[in-house]
Amino acid sequence: MDTAASNPSVDRHYDLVIIGTGSGNSIPGPEFEDQSIAIIEEGSFGGTCLNAGCIPSKMYVHAADTALDILESGRLGLDAGINSVDWPGMVTRIFENRIDPIAAAGEEYRRGPRTPNIDVYDQHAVFVGERTLRTGQGAHQRVISGDQVVIAAGSRPFIPEAIAASGVRYHTSDDIMRLPQLPKSLVVIGGGYIAMELAHVFAALGTEVTIIARSTLLRNLDKDLHDRFNALAAERFNIRSGRTTIGAEETTEGVTVRLDDGSSATGEVLLVATGRIPNGDLLDLHRAGIEMHDDGRVKVDAYGRSTSATGVWALGDVSSPYMLKHVANAEMRAVRHNLLNPEELQAMPHDHVPAATFTSPQIATVGMTEAEARERGHNVTSKIQDYGDVAYGWALEDTTGICKLIADHDTGKLLGAHYMGPQASTLIQQMITVLAFDLDVREVAAKQYWIHPALPEVTENALLGLNFSQTDPANASSHAGAAAQS
Repeated sequence: MDTAASNPSVDRHYDLVIIGTGSGNSIPGPEFEDQSIAIIEEGSFGGTCLNAGCIPSKMYVHAADTALDILESGRLGLDAGINSVDWPGMVTRIFENRIDPIAAAGEEYRRGPRTPNIDVYDQHAVFVGERTLRTGQGAHQRVISGDQVVIAAGSRPFIPEAIAASGVRYHTSDDIMRLPQLPKSLVVIGGGYIAMELAHVFAALGTEVTIIARSTLLRNLDKDLHDRFNALAAERFNIRSGRTTIGAEETTEGVTVRLDDGSSATGEVLLVATGRIPNGDLLDLHRAGIEMHDDGRVKVDAYGRSTSATGVWALGDVSSPYMLKHVANAEMRAVRHNLLNPEELQAMPHDHVPAATFTSPQIATVGMTEAEARERGHNVTSKIQDYGDVAYGWALEDTTGICKLIADHDTGKLLGAHYMGPQASTLIQQMITVLAFDLDVREVAAKQYWIHPALPEVTENALLGLNFSQTDPANASSHAGAAAQS
């Protein structure tokens, strides 16, 4: 249907309209050169990951990891210290020299002569009808429509009502990394991965950190990692577990947060890191007949299509059950294929989704926890391998790192892999491959070389330690394993 022809209020009709320039910006390639495309982005090109999420936060994490290594280098026989932390210099290096120019270049490219079939709209957009959107207000207002619309509008930080209503100054992951100065003290509300990564950054660089969490930290981890991480975090941070924020006020010292047990926590700066919510509710989706789940995600089918509106697709945080950049990228590839090949649809790739938390210790997981595997009826065998029991672990003088593998005793198939320690996000990649290609873990350890004395020997020993000989492995000690292959 030519919406422009049937609706004279439409200023421009396109073959494809894309809302959001995170993963959505990767859809238009050479295959789309014969299509007219509108890209709508009211913020900076690149989405959350580039501008305020994965990429800048890991640049800070690397600095924090380096600082922590220096502070803990005494165990290696080194007498080292940190003379000063140039926080403003970090902000300049990370944002002014790297992130912001990349975001600007992305927009410049889409506006430039190399993509003449693409128009960029930089005002907020809302739906006003079927596959029809209004962008901007007043003199900047435009109404556009498309044969196909892809909603890739991302997510935003969730702010608890007690904080929103208090009127206090607070920061989120969107802006905390751009603070002009490193604060002396920081109160973090939240116990998830964003809270843990940023708490690590500020604590390692010298800030006194207090964490307020409604339950425990990283509560969805496998129990063995969860318990160890919470014990280690208690040594670094002032943690108020099981507490709810009921109010806050600004004081001469900064911001004081009041808790449900009558206590309070004060910091020079307040960081709210209580999760993120999809941006679909900002788009007037109901005017286009686009339905949402109760949690605010756009409802899509297995192929990324809106379940209620023809010609509408969604991907990334706005619709996905996984708020992870690598998932958004994978969903984008599926949607791009489906737009080009409507007779050969690909399903959204949600099998064996891994995740990493770049805190200290670093954490990476894929697949089921042991509790989940047992709940689903698997005959489980599991093995915990300490980093400190392999040669490179000795070099690190590591006393806390672990690899936990969970497998099905009857089939030899891996069910889950969980790492906590140095290089966790890299080490887990081999186990992602094992899951993706449905390999038998009884063969994985023996049918390939493991470089000695590299850290992947942690994985090798965990594989060798999985017990497939017990008649009833659930009653056997799953944590006893093979001796270190050092």
